[in-house]
Amino acid sequence: MTVGESDPVAFQAAVRAVTQETGAGRTAALRGLGELVAGRPGLRSRAVAALADGLRAPVGADGWDADARREAGRVLAALLRPAAQAPARSVDPDADPEPPPAVDLDLRAATLVDLDLAGAVLGAARFADARFLGATSFADARFTGVADFARTVWHGPARFSRAGFLDHAAFGRARFRADADFTGVRFAAFAWFGRGEDELWEDDPAWETIEETSPAPWDEPNEDDPHWPVAVLMGDYQEWSEGGDGARFVGPVSFRQARFAGPAWFFKARFASAASFRQARFAGPVHLDQPTVDLAGATWADTADDGPVCWPLGWTPAPAGPDGAQLVPDDSVRPYAGQLADADPDVRRAGLAVLVDLGDARPELRQRVVDTVCGYLRMPLPFDLADARTDGQAAELELRRTAQRLLAARLRPSTDAPGGPPHWSGTDLMLCGATLVDLDLGGCHIGHADFTGVQFHGDTGFAGSVFAGAAFRLGGGDGRASFHGPVSFAGARLDRRRGVREVLGEVAGHAGVVLDEAVSPPG
Repeated sequence: MTVGESDPVAFQAAVRAVTQETGAGRTAALRGLGELVAGRPGLRSRAVAALADGLRAPVGADGWDADARREAGRVLAALLRPAAQAPARSVDPDADPEPPPAVDLDLRAATLVDLDLAGAVLGAARFADARFLGATSFADARFTGVADFARTVWHGPARFSRAGFLDHAAFGRARFRADADFTGVRFAAFAWFGRGEDELWEDDPAWETIEETSPAPWDEPNEDDPHWPVAVLMGDYQEWSEGGDGARFVGPVSFRQARFAGPAWFFKARFASAASFRQARFAGPVHLDQPTVDLAGATWADTADDGPVCWPLGWTPAPAGPDGAQLVPDDSVRPYAGQLADADPDVRRAGLAVLVDLGDARPELRQRVVDTVCGYLRMPLPFDLADARTDGQAAELELRRTAQRLLAARLRPSTDAPGGPPHWSGTDLMLCGATLVDLDLGGCHIGHADFTGVQFHGDTGFAGSVFAGAAFRLGGGDGRASFHGPVSFAGARLDRRRGVREVLGEVAGHAGVVLDEAVSPPG
C-alpha cells in the first residue's frame, strides 16, 4: 500500500495546507501536494478535485492570486499527463498493469492563468464559463469524455493543436480574444462552435441549476449583451437555425488538417480575421458559411445522411474521389473568393462590389450573397467605437457602412430612377450579434430578419420598413439588441401579426427611440 492511501492523514494535511496557506506558503503547499500524489493513482482524482475547488474560487478570494493559480495549473498538468499517471511498479517485474482511468475535471467558472495541459489525458472536462488568462495550451491533449468549453473567455493565445476529442466538444459562445490554433485536431463526435444557447428538453433536471450558471461578464468592445450567455432554448421545439450566436474569434484561427468525424457546426460563429481550414477533412453534416474561410485542399466524405450541409459562397465539393470530395473554388464566383478576408480594405471593398454585382445578375444567388455580406457585418470589430480612431479604423468603419448601403439599396423596392439596382425581394437578413454603424433600412422590404443581440451604433433608421418578421431578442430580456444612438421606427411594420412594441420588447435604448404604430399589422 502506498503512502497516503494507507495514511489518509498525510493527504488531508496536504490539502488543508493548500486551503489555509497564502502567498509563497500556498505555492509551496501546492508543490507538496503534487509530490505526495505523484505515482499514486489512487489519490489522483481526489487531488485533482481539491485543486479544482481552489481554481474555481473567485479572483482574490482566500489568497488565490495569479501565482497560486499558475502553480495549481502546473500541479494539475503533472497529475493529468500519462507519465505521472502510471501506478507504482508491481512486485512482478513482468506485469503490465492497466493504465488508470482518465480523471474527470470540473473547472466550470474557474479563472486559470497560463494553463498548460499539453499532453494531458482527461475524462469529462467541464470548463464552461471559465476564464483563461495568459497563454493556454491543450496541444496533444486527449479528451475521452465530453469536453464543455461553452461561454469560455480566452484572453491570450489558445493552442489545441493535435488534440483529440473522443466525445462531443462544445465551444458555443466561446470568446477567443487572440489567436486560436486547432491545427490537426481530431473531433470524433460533435464539434460544436455554433450558437451559444444550451438546448434542454422539458424534463431535463438541468433546468433546476440554470440559475447557478456564472458566465463571465460580456465586456467585448462595442457590445452590450449581459443576458445572452445563459440563454436556454426548449429542445422540443429548437431547430438548427434558431437562436443566438456562436463562438467569437478576434484573431487568426487555424483548423488546418483538422478531422471532423461527426458534425462540424459553425453556424452563427464569428470570425474577425482569416480562418484557415486548409486540408481539413469533414465527414458528417457541416455548417461553415463564413466569408473569411479558406478551404483549399479540404475534403468532404459526403456521409451527412441527409443532414444539413452549408459551405461558404464560392466553395463547392468536386466529384467524390477515393478520399472524398475535394472543396474547390466555384468558377462562377471565383473573383470574390477570399477577398473579404484580405487585410487591405480596398481589396475587401472590391470583393463586396463583385458580390452584389453577382446578385444583381443572378437572382438564384441573391440570398447566398446577402448571407455572405451579413457574415462580413457580423465580424467583430477589434477596436472600441468610443475611443479616438486611427485612419485605418475609420476606413474599416466606412467599409462596414458601404456593405450596409449596398444591401439596403437592393432591399428597397425599385423606383423609376434609371440605372438603379434591382429589388431583391423576399430576402432574409441574418445579422445576429453584429455591430452595425449608421444602419439605414428605411423603406426596405425584407423577408425575415434576425437582429438578436445586434449592437446598433450611430443613427439607425427603420422608418417605413416592412418585414415578414423580425427578431430583436431571444425571449424576455435574453439576447436583446441595443441601440446606442437614436433610432426611428416611424411607420415601420416589423411583423405581419405583431406590433412594433411587441416585437422590440425589452431591447435596450440608450438614446431617442421614435415609435409610430400608425401602420398596424393586419389582424
